[in-house]
Amino acid sequence: MYAAGFTTAFGAHGIAANLGGYSDDAVTSLLVLGGLLALYDGAEVLLKPVFGTLADRIGARPVMIGGLVGFALASAAYVAADSPGWLWAARLGQGAAASAFSPAASALVARLHPAAKHGRAFGSYGFHKSLGYTLGPLLGGLLVWLGGLRLLFAVLAVLGAAVACWALAAVPRVPPLPRDRQTVLDLARRLTDPAFLRPTGALAAATAALSVGVGFLPVSGAAAGLGTVATGAAVSVLALCAALVQPRAGRALDSGRLTARTGIAAGLATTAVGLACAMLPGLLGVLLGAALIGVGTGLITPLGFAALAASTPRERLGQTMGAAEVGRELGDAGGPLLVGAVATAATLTYGYGVLAVLLAVAVVATGGRQTPARAEPGA
Repeated sequence: MYAAGFTTAFGAHGIAANLGGYSDDAVTSLLVLGGLLALYDGAEVLLKPVFGTLADRIGARPVMIGGLVGFALASAAYVAADSPGWLWAARLGQGAAASAFSPAASALVARLHPAAKHGRAFGSYGFHKSLGYTLGPLLGGLLVWLGGLRLLFAVLAVLGAAVACWALAAVPRVPPLPRDRQTVLDLARRLTDPAFLRPTGALAAATAALSVGVGFLPVSGAAAGLGTVATGAAVSVLALCAALVQPRAGRALDSGRLTARTGIAAGLATTAVGLACAMLPGLLGVLLGAALIGVGTGLITPLGFAALAASTPRERLGQTMGAAEVGRELGDAGGPLLVGAVATAATLTYGYGVLAVLLAVAVVATGGRQTPARAEPGA
């Protein structure tokens, strides 16, 4: 399950970070590059709720394994064809496949662990995804340098197939639970309940800040006269802080030293301070911003998913995780768009400031009564 999380993160960032510089035959303009990047996220936004619901209906394990197999096949298709048209098809196929195995893996993390260990489980899951985000651009760049995009897609095909085989052998069968009939109105009520909206909104805000940090902190560093090594190191600091904090936050939640509401609020506040620090000129602002954004998002991610698992009926976990993932994808796209628009109208400093203010407002929105965790039957 953790390897599935690593696979989607590594595949998404490994290819995205290297499309523009190493595929001149397929990426002929910035508009084409934007389209190729949007294909993956667009497929996830549309299909994650569908596959999440399917995971509740037939079981999360077959959906996760099927998605991993689809990811391997989509990657192998470009390796075999090696043409611009097939690059578009491969990215679309990868996004559709990730839409299946990503929410299914999240649902399995919740189903296979008792409520008292959800924090630790989601912390470890987030740690492995953060490793994928960190290593994707680095190892992806090395693979593309050695053998072009075909080599990177070949490695992703092997990775997807290997993780699918591993999941088939190691992940236990988790039968779908009996479900009451759900109307559209019932679904709307559940997805507009504060118990869903608060953690999902926090996850979206964290993803927005993370995307802004990865995308715009190098711009700030370059404007301050820093080289690519220094700016690249700053982004690595962000990813490393997020990876290291997540398991610790999960353990603190499970031990009772931290509540989900308090931890999420602290994470939002820390992330907002990080964005404010990014407004400072020079290396200090870049490094402080990267470290605090990483720490803040590392707090929010496992606690947000644990809160969702605690407030969701077990038979609807796939649907909830799929819907929450859509919120994250919207934050992933909306954060950079907002900061970029503000930066175009004013400066990048104001862009950071606007997002920092929005996250500070979100701290207030996390208040309210917490929902007690529901234990898995027999756990």
